[in-house]
Amino acid sequence: MRRLIDISAPLMAGIKSDPPGMEPEIEYLDHHMTAPRMAEYMGVPVSALPEGEYAAIERVRISTHNGTHMDAPYHYFSRQDERLVPGGRPSLRIDEIPLEWCFQRGVKLDFRAKPDGHVVQPEEVEEELARIGHTLQPLDIVVVNTRAGSRYGHDDYIDAGCGMGRAATLWLLERGVRLVGTDGWSWDAPFSYTRRRVAETGDASLIWEGHRAGREIGYCHMEKLHNLEALPSTGFMIAAFPVKIHRASAGWVRAVAIIEE
Repeated sequence: MRRLIDISAPLMAGIKSDPPGMEPEIEYLDHHMTAPRMAEYMGVPVSALPEGEYAAIERVRISTHNGTHMDAPYHYFSRQDERLVPGGRPSLRIDEIPLEWCFQRGVKLDFRAKPDGHVVQPEEVEEELARIGHTLQPLDIVVVNTRAGSRYGHDDYIDAGCGMGRAATLWLLERGVRLVGTDGWSWDAPFSYTRRRVAETGDASLIWEGHRAGREIGYCHMEKLHNLEALPSTGFMIAAFPVKIHRASAGWVRAVAIIEE
């Protein structure tokens, strides 16, 4: 028996899913609203259509980073793999991502108890993997369950949950992981906390440190995952294929966990 668990958040307008000015906009046109135009085009009265109805459609204004999506290395920097190739290589865009990265064994790290703004370090990843009894294999898809998952759509969502630091991200990449994900707004710690740390330390390298790990070893991550608390720690596959947008920095993704029972 196969059980499918949806780990994607619905794309919705009118909720606190993104910072102000970055939220998606969706206009819903129902069957009656579209009927007059079709009737006019066909040269018939609206009453000639079944119950005066035509088609339900939606007009959507979004960025590739709204909703559950996958970031390509191009989003983080213009080059990737500087640790692997002298001078690096041009960063992959979303339509260039190897499909092999997108359908692999999944593992969940449960960091819901970490405080908001906490930056996860390699030793914490190692401790969690030891707790769940999992040894990472190349191309494992690692998803991070944070407190942010419970706050999606609430006013504090973009400031909720922990984030993955540069060192922890590189620790995963060094073991062959190439696709990761989080239920937070960002793979990094919330920007409001990073801003305070930069102000306190003057260290601008803290800005987007988890993302920037892709400059050293190219990888993808998914943001705004959903329902991760429904997953076991191991024993499932993840299918997460991004929409193929030409030369884009990201693509929307319907991420699904697959459990064979």
